[in-house]
Amino acid sequence: MEEWYYYPLLIIVGFVVGFVNTIAGGGSLLSLPILIFMGLPPAIANGTNRVAIVIQTFMATLGFRSKKVSTFPFNTYVGLCALLGGIIGAKLAVDINEAVFSKILAIVMLVVIAIILLKPKIKIDHLNERLQGKYLWLGMIVFFFLGIYGGFINAGIGFIMILYLHYVHHMSLVRTNATKVFIVFLYSVAALIVFILSDKVNFKIGLILAIGNATGAWISSRLSVKKGDGFIRTFLVIMVALLAIKLWFFEL
Repeated sequence: MEEWYYYPLLIIVGFVVGFVNTIAGGGSLLSLPILIFMGLPPAIANGTNRVAIVIQTFMATLGFRSKKVSTFPFNTYVGLCALLGGIIGAKLAVDINEAVFSKILAIVMLVVIAIILLKPKIKIDHLNERLQGKYLWLGMIVFFFLGIYGGFINAGIGFIMILYLHYVHHMSLVRTNATKVFIVFLYSVAALIVFILSDKVNFKIGLILAIGNATGAWISSRLSVKKGDGFIRTFLVIMVALLAIKLWFFEL
């Protein structure tokens, strides 16, 4: 990470990632490849990316709250369950062999490509939300396991959360995104602490990336964008496919 142009590139990438993550998800599918291609080992890239994610989701949450969009207390209950899962997932990520992690990352990214391409169109209707009773308990269980995945790698989890919250809990897309960013913030804080304690974080790179992430997150949350840009989605698919091939067939 010695070339000067890496830093403005990180800010630009961070802006796109923060914007896309807040609108829908999948931004880490861009930031992780960039961090790895710039020379960070996969585990450190994973930990470093969490610095930007924590700041990004904090700013996005503030942005949604400034527009009075919140799903409290549902988001807190399920978010705390995700936090517990995030600790487990992060521990798995720092303890796993890097070669095995690279293979898992490649497979995960190919799966997420399928989710990006095949996910059903989400319509914004006047929905009757299901946030209490058995649906609250279901959400707590589901987000515990999503927290494990998020703590482990996080890439592409936004798409899964959107589909789940919309089709199971009947949230509009805007309220889904507000809920999503708060939950990701909670478990990302826990995951980041685990990565820090395991010396898997490059704070200099993470904070530079976070400048862009935070800016993109604030703007996209305030605009309440209803869906991501098709061009960016295509670009993400290409980037993820290239990284998956590199991770699977070539050493980093």
